[in-house]
Amino acid sequence: MFATQTLSRRSAMTAGLAGAAAFMTLIPTRARADDGALAARLDHVIDRALAESRIVGTVVMALRAGEVAYQRAAGYADREAGRAMRPDALFRLASLSKTILSAAALALVDRGVLKVDDPVTRWLPDFTPATPDGQRPLLTIHHLLTHTAGLSYGFYESGDGPYHRAGVSDGLDRSSLSLDQELRRISAAGLAEMPGTRWRYSIASDVLGAVVARAANEPLPQAVRRLVTAPLDMADTGFSVADPARLAVPYADARPAPIRMGEPQLVSFRGLGMLRFSPSRVFDPSQFPSGGAGMVASAGDLIRFLEVLRNGGQPILKPETVRRMTTNRIGALPVPGLPGWGFGYGCTTLEDAVSAKTPQAAGTWAFTSAYGHSYFVDPVWRLTVIALTNTAIEGGFGAFVPAVRDAVYG
Repeated sequence: MFATQTLSRRSAMTAGLAGAAAFMTLIPTRARADDGALAARLDHVIDRALAESRIVGTVVMALRAGEVAYQRAAGYADREAGRAMRPDALFRLASLSKTILSAAALALVDRGVLKVDDPVTRWLPDFTPATPDGQRPLLTIHHLLTHTAGLSYGFYESGDGPYHRAGVSDGLDRSSLSLDQELRRISAAGLAEMPGTRWRYSIASDVLGAVVARAANEPLPQAVRRLVTAPLDMADTGFSVADPARLAVPYADARPAPIRMGEPQLVSFRGLGMLRFSPSRVFDPSQFPSGGAGMVASAGDLIRFLEVLRNGGQPILKPETVRRMTTNRIGALPVPGLPGWGFGYGCTTLEDAVSAKTPQAAGTWAFTSAYGHSYFVDPVWRLTVIALTNTAIEGGFGAFVPAVRDAVYG
């Protein structure tokens, strides 16, 4: 069977989270009367996913109006070693890095250093990718934040696509490139279409990371720490591993059970392409800091960050900046595969709950990750929920994600 650790709802924060004393100044832990029903529903979802060998381990947290309604660490952080998942486990974030990076960029906007309508060339003069017909259009910080820049990802392409020909790294694999070299290759690969004409999930966040580093006049890891993680006491969060003994081993979808990731590990991404993971990347300081995929964090750090945003952004962002970040910024452009959703500055934003077929309220903002994670924040119902797993792709894009969501709403 699987290892499991369930904490009492009243003592979860003090027993389970690194830096709990700092966190508890932000989030009280008084339980509500209906938390028992919530716990039963979420326990059932987690137990079933583990019993069916769809995920190997997970940490799930749910806050209601700032109070801890549920926290559980279950399954294995290292199945082969028999190491149980623990509440303060560290996870490779993959795309959840994008929300943190976007907050760092917007912190520079609040300081008057950046503007969202700045040309990218103001900060990266040599970044001038061309469209297929040879035009070199104006790219802005807004385009990077909203993934409307016309950029793409190599895993969407066939082996002879422009990103593969240029040798662009998706930020999940090991690479010999510096960030400047990566930028040159992205620019050489060009744009798929004119900026602003289509939403396309992309490597734009890595370009944005280079902009943040240049605008902040310091390496990206230091900039993100100064602007976001240090003010929130997010000691577990960064581009390297704070405590390797707490890092969860990553697994890849397989039958009859997920397999431990190799070096590298190819994983099919929902039939759209092949993701190339290199779990050892995070231990190599020579790897360029990927703003779109390269960070590590704990559940406690992430939920602290999300709660700060839900409550207006202080001390890292202004309330009006958080509103811009977490509401739709792409107009009527569709987000493929997500009817009813738009996109803000680093997260998806719910516009139409009926079209999306979700119990979440309009105004909810959310994100998922290839390493097997998801979060959502519902400001109407004052819910903040994260589900971190060590299983790609199921934990981020499989049945586990809507099952956790539906269990929260009952």
